[in-house]
Amino acid sequence: CLLPARAMGKLQSKISLHTTKYRADGSGGQTGPAGASQQHSPAHTDAVTSVAALQPDLCVSGGKDKSVAVSSWRSGAALRRFIGHEREVTKVTSALDSNRVFSASRDKTVMMWELHRTSGPSQHFPGHDLVVTGLAVSPDASQLCTGSRDNTVCKWDTETGECLGRAAISRNLVTHLCWVPGEPYVIQTSEDKTTRVWDSRQLQVAHTFPAKQHIQTCCDVSQDGRYCLSCSSGCAGHGAEATLWDLRQTRGRVCEYKGHFQTTTSCVFLPRGPTLAPSIATSSSDSTVKVWDQNTAGME
Repeated sequence: CLLPARAMGKLQSKISLHTTKYRADGSGGQTGPAGASQQHSPAHTDAVTSVAALQPDLCVSGGKDKSVAVSSWRSGAALRRFIGHEREVTKVTSALDSNRVFSASRDKTVMMWELHRTSGPSQHFPGHDLVVTGLAVSPDASQLCTGSRDNTVCKWDTETGECLGRAAISRNLVTHLCWVPGEPYVIQTSEDKTTRVWDSRQLQVAHTFPAKQHIQTCCDVSQDGRYCLSCSSGCAGHGAEATLWDLRQTRGRVCEYKGHFQTTTSCVFLPRGPTLAPSIATSSSDSTVKVWDQNTAGME
């Protein structure tokens, strides 16, 4: 089925152990006169490349300025800034409601930061040969999966930094990773146009969905673990769709969501309220964000 969407307008938007290489800065917004709206400095000094939820009132972001920032959803203030990567940050993630933040970078490494730690990263994970482009943490934050343009997926112990496994697949240029809630499975999208399901226990591919016509740029998993989303590159109205996949026994394609005119860069399941229909959101290089009804052809 093809589902229509509501457009939401333009989307604005070398490792060393020397401690001087790393900083964890606290910063707050500027408060104007009483009764005036608050003005906050930008969280980053260059383009923001990734954002993820950290706690109910906090988010974490990474940028081309090589930094990781923790900001308040409510006030908009940047509360912490972590400095340590030598090249731009490509992905950020966290175990929800935890104090641990993970960042991947073009410097081929991943770092773990403690929200209340005042010095550098509490753990770092070197080992990839090219830019790290996928990052997923287990729900209990004990394990981490990373993926790279070097065609590999790695599993790590977050406490020790030990690499617990490494798997390589030819032409598997990883674009994104996400962990299935409550399960040992990790979803991965790739430039080889496929979406894979990895069993993190043996770090083996448990299932590969049928290849699409275009590069798969991003993925997400529903909170109940029953469905996953992937989205496609595209141009001039060709491709650029998002696809809903069933993770249960059928493991088939459920729906496609077509409407973007250029590459769909991200996709996400939206939180579901007691009276709200299941919805997803997609963003695109065509400068729009679209909200879709997950199950029906009705407008949101």
